Amino acid sequence: MLCLLDSTTAANPQQLNSGRYNLTPIPVADIINLPMDFITKLKKAIKKNSSLVCIGLDPDLERMPTGLSVAEFNKAIIEATADLVGAYKLNLAFYEVLGIEGLETLMQTIKYIPEDILVIGDAKRGDIANTARAYAKTVFTNFNFDATTVNPYLGFDSIEPFIQYRDKGVFLLCRTSNSGAADFQDLPCQVAGGTRPLFEIVAARANEWNTNGNIGLVVGATYIEELRRIRQSYPDIPLLIPGIGAQGGDLPKVVSYGVDRQAERTIINSSRQIIYASLEKDFAQAARQAASSLREEINRHLPTLPA
Repeated sequence: MLCLLDSTTAANPQQLNSGRYNLTPIPVADIINLPMDFITKLKKAIKKNSSLVCIGLDPDLERMPTGLSVAEFNKAIIEATADLVGAYKLNLAFYEVLGIEGLETLMQTIKYIPEDILVIGDAKRGDIANTARAYAKTVFTNFNFDATTVNPYLGFDSIEPFIQYRDKGVFLLCRTSNSGAADFQDLPCQVAGGTRPLFEIVAARANEWNTNGNIGLVVGATYIEELRRIRQSYPDIPLLIPGIGAQGGDLPKVVSYGVDRQAERTIINSSRQIIYASLEKDFAQAARQAASSLREEINRHLPTLPA
């Protein structure tokens, strides 16, 4: 038998002998069923489907075909595209707005996604440590997302409860794709030797905090120069890159400047361009075609894909 320690305590090894924690014995045979870490899962999904594509499952009742529930819509999209993607991303706002039924649909949608595909909960949470612990437990334990997005504005103690889940990914908002991003993210900050924009400070702090190897950054496709600087400075950190498609990001430049050398730690997200490729009964087939076209275009600009 082995003992399994709750992953939320794993970042505090000095406390292991304090008597505060209960060790749970588990059979050795069950070890093979323990979840893989998010980096490994991402690499495997990318390699299996030769794809850096992430589809954002952001259901909008006003744009969906009539006569379908959100769960039916999502299931059809997933079944049509699961062999073309490395990840799916669910923005929690589109489910929370639907109330309890929306949260039930969120959990059902997660079950529809094949187990070997990375699932990101786009929550953008950020709060003091006590509250952050509750948020982290919600996204990682209750919803069982493989990764989530986090707002780092409150500093390390708001991030720590998330990164203590060592097998889960934590993407910090760094240089977001929205037009108002510059209001704060470009502000000059005084550092040793001069000034740097705030988004670069966020990236530097994320790199410092990444002792568990499970931190990534959200860097928008709509700011190519900033994307280039982040990838150049941190060549191996996972990047979640939104802003392709409806937001107008330049895909060839995103691939050139944003994808890591092994093409295994980068997720290029598209939501509306894929899931609303058609508003008719053929929406799932149209979504498949849009996802396939995006994958092909990304791969065409890659020097190599994982063998």
